Amino acid sequence: MTRTTAGRHRDQIHHQPDIARAAALIADPSRARMLKALSDGRALPAGLLAAEAGVSAATASAHLGKLVEARLVTMESVGRCRYYSLAGPDICLALEALAVIAPPLPVTSLRESSTAGALRRSRTCYDHLAGQLGVGLLESLLKAGLFAGHDGTHRPDEAVRDGARGYGHDVDYELTETGQEELARFGVDLARLPARRPLIRYCVDWSEQRHHLAGAVGAALTARLFALRWLRYGSSPRVVHVTEEGADGLADTFGLRLAD
Repeated sequence: MTRTTAGRHRDQIHHQPDIARAAALIADPSRARMLKALSDGRALPAGLLAAEAGVSAATASAHLGKLVEARLVTMESVGRCRYYSLAGPDICLALEALAVIAPPLPVTSLRESSTAGALRRSRTCYDHLAGQLGVGLLESLLKAGLFAGHDGTHRPDEAVRDGARGYGHDVDYELTETGQEELARFGVDLARLPARRPLIRYCVDWSEQRHHLAGAVGAALTARLFALRWLRYGSSPRVVHVTEEGADGLADTFGLRLAD
């Protein structure tokens, strides 16, 4: 839990949450686009966020100032540049939850259509993988016996606490002994993962209606895939692409064979 997130949680214990203020901040289309752009967990410069929102640098600065003041976003200065990040994964979860009831944005260009397709294929959900790639990876881990506890399918008629997206609560996945050995061999050091974060969590993937791996293990596995250059970021925020080396590696290591 980040310091900002911890502070927010302490405040909520003693005060009623100001839902209207948070909703008003997110409701502005430019700020909503900035927050969505930051939902892959990376720190992005103000200029890129301005371009993503389609506003001037001065307007972007004003919007980002409001988000920082409300503790939805954090800012770090590096030289003359300012980099912005979501204050924590709970902000990303709030955006995902709002998407359940939000009407779809109209697709007005080929670029928007291509981005929507790319997001469904492979994207980040804060710091772990989602989309077809994310659910496919968890399915492969389950089939290989690295994880156990469920088959990875979201069944709304059987759900108790799980919604159509966001962190799941109804299923208890566990990392098997084989999984511990294989992840260690792959370069994921379980002993060095942050103790303050749940080791294994899952999310209900909004586009696939199946589970993808979250938690400390999901984040570490994703980071390892990037370190090996099996994944690379796309031109649009949150979009990731599997490299040619990555496609071979995922097939050989985890039995995950991607559709052409």
